Amino acid sequence: MNILITGVAGFIGFHCATELIKLKKKYNVYGIDNLNDYYDVELKKDRLKLLQKNKNFNFYKLDITNKKKIEGVFKSKKISVVLNLAASAGVRYSLENPSTYLQNNINGFFNILELSTKYKINHLLFASSSSVYGDSKKFPLKEETDTSKPLSFYAASKKCNEVMAHSFANINNLPCTGLRFFTVYGEYGRPDMALFKFANSIIKNKKIELYNKGNHIRDFTYIDDVVNQIINLINKPSRKKIPFRIFNIASSKPVQLKKYLRLIEFNLNKKGKYKLIEKQPGDVYKTFASTKKIKKITNQNKVTKLQIGIERYIKWFKKYYF
Repeated sequence: MNILITGVAGFIGFHCATELIKLKKKYNVYGIDNLNDYYDVELKKDRLKLLQKNKNFNFYKLDITNKKKIEGVFKSKKISVVLNLAASAGVRYSLENPSTYLQNNINGFFNILELSTKYKINHLLFASSSSVYGDSKKFPLKEETDTSKPLSFYAASKKCNEVMAHSFANINNLPCTGLRFFTVYGEYGRPDMALFKFANSIIKNKKIELYNKGNHIRDFTYIDDVVNQIINLINKPSRKKIPFRIFNIASSKPVQLKKYLRLIEFNLNKKGKYKLIEKQPGDVYKTFASTKKIKKITNQNKVTKLQIGIERYIKWFKKYYF
């Protein structure tokens, strides 16, 4: 089976490709990425170097907004499954650069939907986000919860992806599965995420800016668990009349940011310095997902403990950066 991963040099894309490559008899992995400079391009290149050691991986430096060029991959490689992870990420950046999110997350995704329809893709899986839930007060968050009030344009772009995919599933019978990721962390993670920022600041004796004074609660999800769930879903598209589904991808074990920070300090054997900051525009206070729906489909109950996930990350972090 030929699978296309967009955003393959990104955090989740890299880990998904790594695991799929190991299943040599099952998948040929084709990856595209524009290698933009939203964060450290060298990190993206290092991820790619690891992937390119494998014969059943092929990379193309392409942008999903360039429909004509990515169509060449769909056509020549006879793609069966698409995992769309290419997107502009981050809530705060979307407050300053909303047009980037319109171009990449909405227009780019439209190209993926059209080409997936044209080339009769068996299953399109795509990245959504926990941010679509807004500042909901009813927990745990279920896939059926109202998501009509996003608090940032990033969240709005992800909600838009879900609605667009549903329409293509309905009109074109395109099997689509949306993945609402909840605060994914782990090795080779993005440097704009809290885990890197906290660890880096502690080691360099810099003050950590704690938004909402560290009282945020997040459903932290370890990267290996995320990848396992995605791989479990690849060959399980919806068989309903409208072949569309949404799943929470989460640990379903929310933790206060202060505890998260203490675990980082413990693994670094060093205390951090803090600057307490008020809650920022677009931030939600708490995320806590129900994972009952996906467990029924995949029978996957494995959840990596936060202590273990952070320990693994800090070992990688020290080795990679220092």
